[in-house]
Amino acid sequence: MENDAALHSICSLNNPQISAVLDRLHGEASRQVGGLARLLGLGLIDAVLRRRISSAEEAQRLKHIYVPTSRKQGTFLYLTARSVAARRIIEFGTSFAVSTIYLAAAVRDNGGGCLIGSELEPTKVAKARENVAEAGLGDVIDIREGDARETLRKPDGIVDMVFLDGHKDLYLSILKMVTPHLRKGAVIVADNIYTFRLALAPYVRYISDSRNGFKSVVLHLKDGTAYSVRL
Repeated sequence: MENDAALHSICSLNNPQISAVLDRLHGEASRQVGGLARLLGLGLIDAVLRRRISSAEEAQRLKHIYVPTSRKQGTFLYLTARSVAARRIIEFGTSFAVSTIYLAAAVRDNGGGCLIGSELEPTKVAKARENVAEAGLGDVIDIREGDARETLRKPDGIVDMVFLDGHKDLYLSILKMVTPHLRKGAVIVADNIYTFRLALAPYVRYISDSRNGFKSVVLHLKDGTAYSVRL
């Protein structure tokens, strides 16, 4: 019994309260086959018409759809945050708070701090806050509702890590906006590099040029995960 308690204090992902919420969220996401099929269909139509949708339109499409990190990627986010002792993390694209919970667990295990998330869709903000509260991580999470170009402008301190998983056309502008707040050695993780290869090409070019202050590599994790370090 004492060993179990010690394990939970070392890694919050082993905490039954947190793991139960993650199990439920991953399960709900896996059952949304119809919603994802519809989303892919709309994406195909956009590609044929060479149409780029706005972040507001994308948020409306995704209003009831999970687009979460996988368990493997969530664990990767947790381990990355632990390895750089992240105490202040920015997350662009909170959705239903799956990745948020993995990252916040790391913040707690690093001694406390704040995970600042941003979500445009109000119904998702409400559900995300409920999920966070159910996981018992509300004390280390600040989910801000609205356009991330405004909500993430003031992170209220030096930032150790950034996770980009929102509207793809905004990755680069969000990164540039928060760069003055990044400490040397801060890590930036960006999702969906392969899935949205065209939309994210400017972002990949930017982080791949060390003259911009980053060293990067794209990992074959989920749909392509860019891992960058602030030099």
